[in-house]
Amino acid sequence: MLISKAMNAALNQQIGNEFAASLQYVSIAAHFSSEGLPVFARHFFKQSAEEREHAMKFVKYIVDAGGVVEIPSIASPTATFKTAEQAVELSLHQEQLVTQQINKLVALAIQESDHITQAFLSWFLTEQLEEVSSMDNLLKMVQRAGEDRLLYVESFLSGNNAEKAGD
Repeated sequence: MLISKAMNAALNQQIGNEFAASLQYVSIAAHFSSEGLPVFARHFFKQSAEEREHAMKFVKYIVDAGGVVEIPSIASPTATFKTAEQAVELSLHQEQLVTQQINKLVALAIQESDHITQAFLSWFLTEQLEEVSSMDNLLKMVQRAGEDRLLYVESFLSGNNAEKAGD
């Protein structure tokens, strides 16, 4: 086995964290869909798929490293939101939390001189910078637009500038 038991356990926990993030994004997407905001819904369904892909990268890594995959229990996501801002703000906090979780994994890899896992995690560090930045930008746009003008944000997300907004 190329990873320690402690690293294996920490990576398994991260699989659960990534799946939990995926489910939270499904819940947010469903909220926006029920509010008649299909571009927001599509954006968050896409975010959900990305989080699932991240979980599967961890699964593959553990298997490739000779570890054992044990997916932990996943708490139910938040299902209701009073405002779009509240939903997007939760998304930003979630991305910040995942960044902290990845940083702890990197710290453990450094502590254990586990250079292979450190190299594997470097992709996630770069990804988290992008995720936090794009969600922060989306939150700022929602706050500027206000609840009454969310269709402007939808228009922006669906247009050519979508990548800048985090789509």
